[in-house]
Amino acid sequence: MHVRVLPDVIAVDREFTYTVPEGWDRDPRFGVGSMVRVVLNGRRTGGWITAVDVDRPEGVEPVPLARLSGLGPDEGLIDLSRWAAWRWAGRPAHFLRTASPSRMVPARPRPQRSRLVPSGDHANLFNGEGCTLRLAPSEDLLSIAVAAAARGQALILVPDHERADYLVRGLRRAGAWVVRHPEGWAAASAGATVVGTLSAAWAPAPELASVLVVDEHDEAYRSESAPTWSGRDVAMERARRAGVPCVMLSPVPSLEALRSRPLLRPARGIERDGWPQVEVVDRRGEDPARAGLYSPALVRALREQKQVACVLNRLGRSALLACRVCGELVVCTECRSSMRQTDDGRLRCRAGDHVRPRICADCGSTGMKNLRAGVNRVREEVEALVRSPVAEATGQGYAGPAGARVVVGTEAVLHLGRPFETVAFLELDQELLAPRFRAREQALALIARAARVTGSRTAGGRILLQTRLPEDPAVVAAFRADPAILARFERDRRQEIGLPPYGAIAVVSGKVAGEYMERLGNPLGVRVAPGPDDQFFLRAPDYDTLCDALASVKRPPGRLRIDVDPVRAI
Repeated sequence: MHVRVLPDVIAVDREFTYTVPEGWDRDPRFGVGSMVRVVLNGRRTGGWITAVDVDRPEGVEPVPLARLSGLGPDEGLIDLSRWAAWRWAGRPAHFLRTASPSRMVPARPRPQRSRLVPSGDHANLFNGEGCTLRLAPSEDLLSIAVAAAARGQALILVPDHERADYLVRGLRRAGAWVVRHPEGWAAASAGATVVGTLSAAWAPAPELASVLVVDEHDEAYRSESAPTWSGRDVAMERARRAGVPCVMLSPVPSLEALRSRPLLRPARGIERDGWPQVEVVDRRGEDPARAGLYSPALVRALREQKQVACVLNRLGRSALLACRVCGELVVCTECRSSMRQTDDGRLRCRAGDHVRPRICADCGSTGMKNLRAGVNRVREEVEALVRSPVAEATGQGYAGPAGARVVVGTEAVLHLGRPFETVAFLELDQELLAPRFRAREQALALIARAARVTGSRTAGGRILLQTRLPEDPAVVAAFRADPAILARFERDRRQEIGLPPYGAIAVVSGKVAGEYMERLGNPLGVRVAPGPDDQFFLRAPDYDTLCDALASVKRPPGRLRIDVDPVRAI
């Protein structure tokens, strides 16, 4: 017997034929998807069996498989990996790595029976083909997960480990056979309901009965490394292929979800009460150079509220300085980019690695005015305002008292796992005006995340938005607790200029990007625009046109990154 094997080598994008040793076909681990070891170019490497009992290629004498390692992704996931390789301009081996167990699995466990009885408003949610469900941030998700698992094996994606643990515990109490991914890979391959984050989109599900994606808008569902695939889109494709209902759940649904499935939402009053009270601080009448970050409303909240989180997505002590004497901006004398003050008091270039003492290059003054403070400086100033210790939370960690009443930081402060009465966005305009077409969507998603931390308005939750754009659709949507306001605005804008999901885009970058683009040429329906730093921006009316064009080009050797539908594209 001969089989085809896809080697676990990203640079090798083809399958090879091997001979099956005597007796292997009777091993329960043997079949399409089995993980094996093979000899390739004189060295042993891993791989996956992609087809069984194939014809021997003419003029070739296949060598035998070296080792049968264990169970792997089934035939459905292998086919899905080929689709994903086309959709995100990658290699099937990359996705099969994600779909494989972290440790070799010699056999599947014995299936267990679930004892679930769905109840409440969500009992019939998964009876149809699926929907996009818009719920307030404070709504409990467990009843929806129970409804999904009651149909049989469910695939439930969540954006963070905290909610994965919560749903696993709740489903087990309700009587479900449920496992966390990736540690529960073996049980999932036997039919257990799967709960997990991004990689769980590739968990085995031979008896898939329903798919649920929690907070489908969350950027955590996008892989940061190329290929930049979307766990949400993979889950949707799996549901489509299996013919099972798929529910996209979010307080602020993306246009992709709204376009793909009918929208369901609670009554207007119920949804509004599930959001916190939002106060918009209009700062248009204040002098930008003198106002700073501390409005009277913010100062009152800092002094009166028991638990306050301040969000400012700007690291360091200062992002922009000016000389107090001559008024010149502090820029690097080498590359003319702005300089920021480091913790040791020196100035460091933002674009390069140039460092100089804290001194103005024009007049020699050492007096500096902070035009854009970072979280380090803001923490010190807030500490002086409230006259008590203030903690700091960023992606680099948490510093300060464990139970600090006030915490200042980047959006990492919203992932501390503790409640706050008030969350204040010190400079929301930085999010609204970010140089990417999804900026408003991402800003509203950030506010929704804060709403989950504060709780509903009936529970006393409060969000403070400091902005000079109070009439921006994202701000109005948050203030009125009505995400449809922003959805309508974004839909009309993107349809007009052909941005996703009403068009397709990709960014090609890397040292060999130019050579790759020469090979690509000018395919029909694809527009190409060169960008800075060996980048090229591609746009097409749909992903079929774009992905077919990318798949038709052989990659040159060298560093190349193809980012299809980039989250943070301009």
